[in-house]
Amino acid sequence: MGFGAGLKLRPVPAPRSAAEEADPPGLRRRCARRGEAEPAKLAPGGAMVSGARGGCAQAGTVPRGLLALLLVVSAPLRLRAKELGDGCGHIVTYQDSGTMTSKNYPGTYPNHTVCEKTITVPKGKRLILRLGDLDIESQTCASDYLLFTSNSDQYGPYCGSINVPKELLLNTSEVTVRFESGSHISGRGFLLTYASSDHPDLITCLERANHYLKTEYSKFCPAGCKDIAGDISGNLVDGYRDTSLLCKAAIHAGIIADELGGQINVLQHKGISRYEGVLANGVFSRDGSLSDKRFLFTSNGCSRSLSLDSDRQITASSSWQWVNEIGEQVLWSPGQARLQDEGPSWASADSSKNHRQREWLEIDLGEKKKITGIRTTGSTQSNFNFYVKSFVMNFKNNNSKWRTYKGIVNNEEKVFQGNFNFRDPVRNNFIPPIVARYVRVVPKKWHQRIALKVELIGCQITQGNDSLVWRKTSPNSVGSTKTEDERITKLIPSEEMPTRMNVTMVAIPLVFLLVLLIVGMGILTVLRKRRKEILMDQLRLRKQTVGSRLNIPLPDISLLSLPSAMIMKRR
Repeated sequence: MGFGAGLKLRPVPAPRSAAEEADPPGLRRRCARRGEAEPAKLAPGGAMVSGARGGCAQAGTVPRGLLALLLVVSAPLRLRAKELGDGCGHIVTYQDSGTMTSKNYPGTYPNHTVCEKTITVPKGKRLILRLGDLDIESQTCASDYLLFTSNSDQYGPYCGSINVPKELLLNTSEVTVRFESGSHISGRGFLLTYASSDHPDLITCLERANHYLKTEYSKFCPAGCKDIAGDISGNLVDGYRDTSLLCKAAIHAGIIADELGGQINVLQHKGISRYEGVLANGVFSRDGSLSDKRFLFTSNGCSRSLSLDSDRQITASSSWQWVNEIGEQVLWSPGQARLQDEGPSWASADSSKNHRQREWLEIDLGEKKKITGIRTTGSTQSNFNFYVKSFVMNFKNNNSKWRTYKGIVNNEEKVFQGNFNFRDPVRNNFIPPIVARYVRVVPKKWHQRIALKVELIGCQITQGNDSLVWRKTSPNSVGSTKTEDERITKLIPSEEMPTRMNVTMVAIPLVFLLVLLIVGMGILTVLRKRRKEILMDQLRLRKQTVGSRLNIPLPDISLLSLPSAMIMKRR
């Protein structure tokens, strides 16, 4: 819990008009002493309310009539500008975390705007708010301020030089954020991150590794840090310069997904002389120079290259045949699509922007595997500037249909950012991973001609690693701030899943009916046997009755069956 957590601050002051903020305090006091009217003000709805005598209105250099005219003309524009939401900037929210900023952040926020947004976490949890940045020009919070309100409490308003807590722990799971601006010259506005009380180690998108002294630590990154301004330097293999933004670097490394956020585990190491920048997961990292320290992320270990031993494991929708300067035909075949191989890549036969059919490159892994990422390049040939700008992923298993990889939040086809030149590799991670034998890379946009080299990243499937594990809000009681690492098993996208479910749904009723049939037949057999015994007893009883009438000695009762013996005793 940060300082100021749960602190209730003063209520919002009554907003003063622009004319009031512009007038010197001495002028307003002199007007009040003489009983003269203040300058004309704007009433709700834009109606003009003039002063009684207007003595003070003439004290300025602008005549009262002209000032009133200007206010009347500008009022509709100002009222139209202050619509809810037009002052909001970057907003990304997920189930239990998110990020939001004022418009234009980190540039100057616009004049006369309002941003109002209600944020929530699962019921029964408490909200944690962390302000990564707050730069509002007003010193009085009259027309420019940031305010948090819930059903029972109010936090703020915040602005200017007011001491603002870096973290607030609220006694609610829902709060409304309101940011309002009037006329101003400068100010970045605000950057806010939030999470549920399951994540007391929440950090903002602006935290850097050099803010921490420990050699090993764990933090929670909120959803939505990818597009926040700030640099990172380095890569997943060599590590990142300690001046890099932690959460953006974690997205670049494929440790977390931007739309989900998540827990990161950081290890500090001695710095290196140079950091190589690459594009990964839609985030550019820059080349970096020598630093004292660098940091790496610990991962689940499922990140090795999935080797392809045979050219027959790679097929394509078509291949380009090129005739070189000496008349030889050069085939850009799918067998040349391995990233580690030298020479040209695979290229499609059709170079038009609107293909008659979707081109694809298919990879057969030989067996079902866990695929956590992919690396791609273009043609790798300087005189053939071909590369794929964006693509989607299809996958399937044995005897199943092709499926398209979708985002976990919106459940829509996920388009991955591809290459920006013919040479440099680009990495994209799959969160959650794909579990499949066959995968297809389906280009969406490309430069000049579709050309690809690929490398799949992942691991063999072992017991326990074929499910997605991430941190989820724990079912603790209200007010708990402890972190619980729950292992949530979520089925990974797999085409065989529906088939297995259908077989199970059919098999269970059939087995149940078969058991009922066997039990019924057993009961019927017992009943038939019992009926037969009863008939035999009755037959023996009749014979004994006839024998007694003829003075025939009766048989020994102990030799009779139980029902017959009881009858003989009664007689």
